[in-house]
Amino acid sequence: MPLGKQFYNQPTIDLAQALLGKYLVYGDLRGTIVETEAYLFYNDPGCHASRGMTPRNAPMFGPAGNTYVYLIYGMYHCLNIVSGKTGEGEAVLIRAIEPVSGIEAMRKRRSTTRRWRSTDRLENLCNGPGKLCQAFGITKKHNNLSLLTGDLRIHTSREKPEIASSTRIGLSAGQELELRFFIKDSKFVSKK
Repeated sequence: MPLGKQFYNQPTIDLAQALLGKYLVYGDLRGTIVETEAYLFYNDPGCHASRGMTPRNAPMFGPAGNTYVYLIYGMYHCLNIVSGKTGEGEAVLIRAIEPVSGIEAMRKRRSTTRRWRSTDRLENLCNGPGKLCQAFGITKKHNNLSLLTGDLRIHTSREKPEIASSTRIGLSAGQELELRFFIKDSKFVSKK
């Protein structure tokens, strides 16, 4: 069942943890969210919105429950869920999922690049933000779309996972902030 507006209207750190164990769904593709990172407007130099609104980061400023998709290193897309109050510029990065259905389609999309040929092992299929976007076919065309009305959705789950946290990965600024959340003992996270 898709999650409603109320779910997304919570503080960013709470949303980053609440997303764990939920399903990312796009058509026949489904995966359990196992790793997230929170990006905050205030006192977070790693957040794209920390210096104010630009054409690139404008979707981060609301409303909650929309997507913010951007390109890193000129080749990898990253999916974020807009969070917090409208106008604040906050989001939750979906870092990794555990594939559940549509796995062969995910493998096919991922195997089109030479660099990511290690798709035989299921735990390597979507264990990073660029990998999961490639597997799901998420691109800039998915930027600033509503998770309430679009084809890309977050669905509820029955289980409440045990959550662990750490500092975020791959940042040059704000890397010391403990804003990375993941399902404890999941073999599908990007880094242990």
